[in-house]
Amino acid sequence: MTEILRYAAFTTTPTGGNPAGVVLDARELSDADMLAIAAELGYSETAFLHPTTDERQYRIQYFSPLSEVAFCGHATIAASIALGEQIGPGAVNLATQAGPVPVQIAADPAGGLIATLTSPPTSTRQASEEETRPVLAALGWSADDLDPNYPVHVASAGNDHLVLAASSRGRLADLDYDFDALSKIMSDSGWITIHLFWRASPAVFHVRNPFPPGGVVEDPATGAAAAAFTGYLRTLGRLEDGAVLTLHQGVDMGRPSLLTCTTVPGDSRVKVSGTAVPIR
Repeated sequence: MTEILRYAAFTTTPTGGNPAGVVLDARELSDADMLAIAAELGYSETAFLHPTTDERQYRIQYFSPLSEVAFCGHATIAASIALGEQIGPGAVNLATQAGPVPVQIAADPAGGLIATLTSPPTSTRQASEEETRPVLAALGWSADDLDPNYPVHVASAGNDHLVLAASSRGRLADLDYDFDALSKIMSDSGWITIHLFWRASPAVFHVRNPFPPGGVVEDPATGAAAAAFTGYLRTLGRLEDGAVLTLHQGVDMGRPSLLTCTTVPGDSRVKVSGTAVPIR
């Protein structure tokens, strides 16, 4: 019988963060089996690990309730913490569809474990007006609801995310979008989430991530989008090498999450750190 673990990622409490399913040994499961498990759990993603002869190396797959996803940050953090509780702190190497993702698992000074993943390479490009206009309509936003200091981009760190800057904290908090319309736009464009953000300070941002293509209204914490967003800011010249960002997500959903992102000197990849706790 397959053992399915449940963890909340990017939080220290089971009622916060983003829930993820974790299967530490999925070698006997087909893709259809994994999709069925993810759909039954109903979390935005479930991580399925395929052990190798080296206990520190795994192939990993991620499934939303509707489909497979190439890379997922919060499920990586959840799976890494679950692994660390079994095999102890240290380095773990994960082979994802988006490329290799090394993870460092360490003792958290506050107690428990903390995991730091190094994302796939990041990239970003400016979005066209034709791409942006229907998204704003589906969100119920106007052009005046955007912060003109941050151009709309499509950013990637293993998956593509449309990045939109809200003009105010209130605009970000008031999210009530057309699920079906946004889902179709994103599916047609190949975007995993819409990454909405508001700048509190140069190193602190509040973010939200609608995820209708995965059958989920919103993610409480999105590690892959956080990495893509950090790469976007660096490309805009807003971050230096080694800069550390703090992202607050899930607050408006009642599931507060804390993500820490660090740029890698001389490298487009991003380190994303967080904790995870079991959901009993």
